[in-house]
Amino acid sequence: MAPPQRSPHTSPEHISRLGSGPTRRSLLAGVAALGALGAAGCSRVATASDVEGGDLLDRLRAAGVVRLGIAGEIPFGFIDKDGELTGEAPELAKVIFKRLGVDRVQPVPTEFGSLIPGLNSQQFDVVAAGMYVNPERCEQVLFSDPDYQMLDAFIVRKGNPKGLRSYKDVVEKKASFATGTGYAEIQYAVEAGYEESDILIVPDQVAGLNAVEAGRVDVFAGTALTVREVVKKSAKTEATEPFKPIVGGKPHVDGGAFAFRPTETKLRDAFNVELRKLKKSGELFRILRPFGFTEAEMTDLTAKELCGG
Repeated sequence: MAPPQRSPHTSPEHISRLGSGPTRRSLLAGVAALGALGAAGCSRVATASDVEGGDLLDRLRAAGVVRLGIAGEIPFGFIDKDGELTGEAPELAKVIFKRLGVDRVQPVPTEFGSLIPGLNSQQFDVVAAGMYVNPERCEQVLFSDPDYQMLDAFIVRKGNPKGLRSYKDVVEKKASFATGTGYAEIQYAVEAGYEESDILIVPDQVAGLNAVEAGRVDVFAGTALTVREVVKKSAKTEATEPFKPIVGGKPHVDGGAFAFRPTETKLRDAFNVELRKLKKSGELFRILRPFGFTEAEMTDLTAKELCGG
């Protein structure tokens, strides 16, 4: 998503971002070679530019392809069982870049924590992984406006025997707690008073589900979307109602967006223009809905707001 919130890494981002189906790890195992080949095949597109505002969009148009950094996280960006790139961010990228004159997208799979370093070292052109926008990340990359907003939720045992509905509940009831690698939920729990050293860190929400089902932890925290999707086939667990984590003493709503290198303001601005058109027409929701997003998760939040500027 992601979510320190999915620190640089960070899911889903996913820090949070955040699916059932192939996990981030399995995607990496299956298509690492594809990512490496993609990086080699298009390295000429990502050379640095001294042009004010960047000239990457012009170079992408000339090459006819944009390389997307993804983290193998359902539903944000992943390779499906047929070997095809999909997810809310890649499908949105296909539409927007087509409108910008770039016909093809190419996946470059990596770990979530390697997305920002990979972007800034020009291994790919854009991060398309549903990455949460937060001030820490805003110091390293340039974000589009969010294409979705997201609350948190927990995976708990059926009936929620400990009554866990917030991070404060987890602390007060001394529940054993897990979340994903680099997820924003790590910091949210710590801010509520949970000892970071006591948090069980697992690869993703599938591993979190398994930990709750096996009784290794009382609760796993993730995004409302990934939590509600992953528990659908579980007879032992359920998802809590979505809630706003407390950040800086105030209820907080996260937003996920595309990330660009800090010099590429022209590309980011052109991307935002098309994104706003999709929001206004309702097409954005039609693109995201197949991946489990609801109308409540559409947003008018801006990157400036979430960056704290």
